[in-house]
Amino acid sequence: MVELINHGVYLLNGSEITTEPQAISADEAREQTITYGILRAHDVDGSKGKKMRIRFDAMASHDITYVGIIQTARASGLEKFPIPYAMTNCHNSLCAVGGTINEDDHVFGLSAAKKYGGTYVPANQAVIHQYVREEMAKCGNMILGSDSHTRYGSLGNMGVGEGGGELVKQLLRNTWDINAPEVVLVWLEGAPKKGVGPHDVAISLVKATFESGCVKNKVLEFAGPGVKNLPIDFRNGIDIMTTETTCLSSIWVTDDEVRHHYEIHNRPQDFRELKPGKVAYYDMMIRIDLSTQESMIALPFHPSNAYTIHELQQNPVEILKKIEEEAQKKFGDKVDVHLVDKVRDGKVYADQGIIAGCSGGTYDNLSAAAAIMKGKTIGNDYFTMSAYPQSTPVYMATTRNGIAEELLEAGVVIKPAFCGPCFGAGDVPANNGLSIRHTTRNFPNREGSKPGQGQLSLVCLMDARSIAATAANGGVITAATDVDYEDTHKPYTFDANIYQRRLYYGYGKADENVALKYGPNIKDWPKMYPMQENMLVELAAVIHDPVTTTDELIPSGETSSYRSNPLKLSEFALSRRVPEYVGISKRIQQEDLQRREGKVSDNIAKALAAVGAKAEDTSFGSCVFANRPGDGSAREQAASCQKVLGGDANICYEYATKRYRSNCINWGIVPFTISKDTEFQYEPGDMVFIPGIREAILGGKEEADAQIITKQGVKPIHLYFQNLTADERQILADGCLMNYYKNKK
Repeated sequence: MVELINHGVYLLNGSEITTEPQAISADEAREQTITYGILRAHDVDGSKGKKMRIRFDAMASHDITYVGIIQTARASGLEKFPIPYAMTNCHNSLCAVGGTINEDDHVFGLSAAKKYGGTYVPANQAVIHQYVREEMAKCGNMILGSDSHTRYGSLGNMGVGEGGGELVKQLLRNTWDINAPEVVLVWLEGAPKKGVGPHDVAISLVKATFESGCVKNKVLEFAGPGVKNLPIDFRNGIDIMTTETTCLSSIWVTDDEVRHHYEIHNRPQDFRELKPGKVAYYDMMIRIDLSTQESMIALPFHPSNAYTIHELQQNPVEILKKIEEEAQKKFGDKVDVHLVDKVRDGKVYADQGIIAGCSGGTYDNLSAAAAIMKGKTIGNDYFTMSAYPQSTPVYMATTRNGIAEELLEAGVVIKPAFCGPCFGAGDVPANNGLSIRHTTRNFPNREGSKPGQGQLSLVCLMDARSIAATAANGGVITAATDVDYEDTHKPYTFDANIYQRRLYYGYGKADENVALKYGPNIKDWPKMYPMQENMLVELAAVIHDPVTTTDELIPSGETSSYRSNPLKLSEFALSRRVPEYVGISKRIQQEDLQRREGKVSDNIAKALAAVGAKAEDTSFGSCVFANRPGDGSAREQAASCQKVLGGDANICYEYATKRYRSNCINWGIVPFTISKDTEFQYEPGDMVFIPGIREAILGGKEEADAQIITKQGVKPIHLYFQNLTADERQILADGCLMNYYKNKK
């Protein structure tokens, strides 16, 4: 299904692939990719160098992130939004029981749209990425979003998901700074068989690429004869999931199918043909034969943990036993997983089916699901099912064309546009429940899981078609390729009436006289101190998992209500992975505050004496070690909560994503790495002393000798802080992005 070709290739005239040298160099030919055509057009330096400084055409945020972004930008001198900026309300849409917290955020968002000139999308009107597809994407443009799944490449628009700090930079007319990326050709051939959907292809792509990291921080460029065989919703469904490969962004060739998308969305002028030049060079290639694609299932606890559904059907006990063993290894005795119990008479039974969000709730997915379930029922046993159309225009189309009727008759509950099922704020399954979902992620600590309290949900990713086939088969996990159905529903047409009546379109209409509306839960950021000459950090958490996700660094779900309150939200930091982290960090932070007042604790004094340093020029903060932290969400709170609790540094072998590393930098957390040959066998409570760190950061150095202070004595360790721009070095020295902008005034 998916073949990795781990060497460079040339694409000639958009159709012929060769490894033979060409008349122009690889570097020159890379400039003829669609990727470089777009990136160079947005690089403010206007050169063809190895560094890029990008300004975006538009931005989008949702209601878990936009309050913090605006608060940070306001503290840094924001006067009005310089580019179109949409604020959708699709993550924090549920009411806070017994309080006003979530709706207070929404009121703040509308007041900010009026004050600074933004677009405001009320709750349940659209999930963030579908709204951008419908009203903001343009061929050749670039959009920055404060959500990791910011991907619109299938519409000819490069999308990038980053933490809030990077959006603040754009609001203040700064730049997104990157190394000129490598480009990967994703070559599509053939046509998918009936029953295969976009999630099947996406899961196969993630399985083939994630573990090796072969496309990390690279741009995926989709082309090939198979593209024309995919409807636009199918392309969107693959494209949105490229985030899970850890690539930087994505882009596709555009054709009449894309032209049709813009025409039915009343924006024909936003289409233009995008294709590679006559000789385009790609640093590697991925070949996908769509005709051999099977129905897939991604088992807990990652989208890359994938099998064909037929493989699972043939050997369910052995495969599911591996998941139980992984859960035991990860959570120990905190949870008691009984996944093998889902196998009855050799068949695997699911407890819940969900079709939702930017990847699942498309018109085509719901149409196919309804066709499969027409005249059938999910029954009245334990299996339940919900569907979330991804916007009100999609919802209206499913109603007008009989799709909603057929789903409702089958027992499916239809709910408004909402991202909650993707991160544990909607349709949370029962403890030990097996949920099959056409959503983006199935990480641990999502979907209501609280391992520390003995609660764990088990989520698998499947395409909407196979979820529908499963529902129609009494909850027995079933491949849609094994069922006969005919989808005769009308093609999708877009109706913008509800948007025109309900959305606030404020770009270009900023009114400085409008007052921001603050609820009692919306708080300013606490004071953050600049970097001192030396740094002493105590390891508050040491995690040796292969990958640590942002959901573990700051849990999703019920914590959403506190996204606008930095102090309250920080109470949840690492709560589901290292519950003692918050208490340890608070103690360290208090010791540093006392040090700044001249009261040096015995703990600090003893450590400084061991390395011959002085308290007055040495900061004291907390530090997290993890092998590979930051996979998953772009939300900046994964880093800001560490900073609010006094975090000064992270140490790891590598950062799972650029966006998490950028979040650390923007919040003044030094992103240290160590050599992969270094055995990190230290424990919480051990300390790391980095002498002269401020001078090293500002002086352009990229590594430093440090010392680890343990109960057994002092040992040397070598730390790296590579690939920092001049601005990033100053941000770290100033203590955070807000301080950096204040100091520039």
